Amino acid sequence: MEHVELDALAWGPNWTLVPVEVFQERVARAVEGDAWVIDGNYGGRGAQSLVLPRADTVIWLDPPLAVIFQRLFARALQRIRSGEELWGLTGNRETLRNQFFSRDSLFLWALKTHYRRRRALPLIYSRPEHAYLVVHRFRRPAEAAAWLSSIGGPATAGR
Repeated sequence: MEHVELDALAWGPNWTLVPVEVFQERVARAVEGDAWVIDGNYGGRGAQSLVLPRADTVIWLDPPLAVIFQRLFARALQRIRSGEELWGLTGNRETLRNQFFSRDSLFLWALKTHYRRRRALPLIYSRPEHAYLVVHRFRRPAEAAAWLSSIGGPATAGR
């Protein structure tokens, strides 16, 4: 089954978002197949309207903001230390500056969007046109780990 990171489709070189039309074309191609997993949301760039009609299941990881910050911090430090390039040949790397001292920091983005997503996503998933979706909302890592274990998924899901 193909795993697609929406971040990889959305970001171009030098931390620039690709044009919306390019992003939507990439998303549309990603969901053409019969089996795929999309990682991310990007509702404001039109991904939901392309993904949800072709999806059958939504896994909504909805941990508390403190857990999000803890994981962002750990991931940022690991990527800063490793210097890994994100999403192919973009040249994008996480740095102390862009992660902790920028208006575009993921920490600020998480703070600004967390509660809005918690209000908006239940409304989106409960629309009549999405009645066919099976939605799993996990608010704690242990919930996701238990569900994954119940379907024979990887044992490391709760970390």
